[in-house]
Amino acid sequence: MTRQHSRAWFGLLVILCPVFLVSMDGSILFLAMPAISRALTPTADQALWILDVYGFAVGSLLIAFGNIGDRYGRLKLLMIGAAVFGAGSAGAAFAPSPELLIAFRALMGLAGATLLPSALAVLSELFPDARRRARAIGIFAAAFAAGFAIGPVVGGVLLERFPWGSVFLVNLPVIAVFLALAPVLLREVRAAGKGRVDALSVVLSAAGLLLAIYGIKHAAADGLSVTAVSAAIAGAGLLVWFARRQRGLEYPLIEFSLFRDRVFTIAIVTGLLPLAAWSASAYLSGILLQSVLGLPVLHAALLALPGAAVLTIMCVVTPALVDRIGARAALIVCHFSIAAGLALLLMTGVAGGVGWYVASTVVAGAGYGISFSVVADTAVGAVPAERAGAAGAIAETSNEIGNALGIALMGSLAALVFRLAGPDLAPTLGETLDIAPAAALDAKTAFVAGLHTAVAVLGLLHVGLGILALRWLPQSAKALEPQVSA
Repeated sequence: MTRQHSRAWFGLLVILCPVFLVSMDGSILFLAMPAISRALTPTADQALWILDVYGFAVGSLLIAFGNIGDRYGRLKLLMIGAAVFGAGSAGAAFAPSPELLIAFRALMGLAGATLLPSALAVLSELFPDARRRARAIGIFAAAFAAGFAIGPVVGGVLLERFPWGSVFLVNLPVIAVFLALAPVLLREVRAAGKGRVDALSVVLSAAGLLLAIYGIKHAAADGLSVTAVSAAIAGAGLLVWFARRQRGLEYPLIEFSLFRDRVFTIAIVTGLLPLAAWSASAYLSGILLQSVLGLPVLHAALLALPGAAVLTIMCVVTPALVDRIGARAALIVCHFSIAAGLALLLMTGVAGGVGWYVASTVVAGAGYGISFSVVADTAVGAVPAERAGAAGAIAETSNEIGNALGIALMGSLAALVFRLAGPDLAPTLGETLDIAPAAALDAKTAFVAGLHTAVAVLGLLHVGLGILALRWLPQSAKALEPQVSA
């Protein structure tokens, strides 16, 4: 191996440091939330914000920071983003209140949005050879998926020995290594002619998402109110304004015209819905294992390992699977596998169901791994070559928004069922168990009902998307390959 090739592969390892952290921090709190709830006593909607404000910040700013990096330098943005991510992690670790923890998580999400597109661009510069670049991007995707998958496991192992802030402090040594080695092994990357970033579009998309989700969460936790309805309506209005504005821009943040292609639409929804199902089921299952079934946090973390292993392995083997059965069949298998895994989770209950939980993560994990691997390629292959960049950006964004929406919407649905079916003493299971131990059985039963409702809805959505894939995706695998412009 030549010196240049050695530098490229060492550079890839350095790039994977922030990539792994960004993805892991999207899920590391799933098993940590009971401990955080005991320490900071957040309300029901604050607990959901602690979990998903990170994903909303990453998803709503991902495309904007991609364009900014093209103009001002990807490596420069990568370094700044890593430093801010480290600062946000340190602040989150010692946050004394739910409000400050939410703020620091949002700051981490903002930094995460600078890291993902910049890391991929810098990686591409390291590997000018197309074959080696494809292998490197495959490793990049596998690391990103593995971070999501083992985040809860890492969180559980840390919490067995250290306070809850350790799930954030673990980021700091990795960030320090990256900041020390990146200037030595990586080179600056810029792209000319990308046009300016429309600041109003960034504000409209971020504010619209946050207001709409705030209204939904507030209504689920506390019932309908003027505040909840007004926030939801205002958020929806801003999102409509954002969508209409994109049509008139020379350089839109999202090219909505791409969604006229059915294959592209299926691919993007496949990027969003499986992440929503994975994040929601992992978060709710973490509470089930610890607060309902009473398992220690390390035990709960170890139970997640089989599913994490299957997910990661599927990310690696899916390209070969697609070569054998085609992207269409892989996407169909993906959705029905996830639906089957979610159905197994319906067998859990107040009295037990650990085996059903493990089986659920393994079966659904196969589908999640396929979705992580094929979404971007399918989306890019559905559009003309000159629009591949826009398609890839939307595919990345759909993953992050799906991760956040799963917790926000399905977490709110579970909270609503708990409020309606539970003992009505407090808005969360943890609070109810603290103030009224005598009502534990009723509270746990109501929580399980909320979990079952959320996963049933997600399972039905995956069945529906699998049927659409059967009907809409072309029979020929070649129809999913990138189109060459005239």
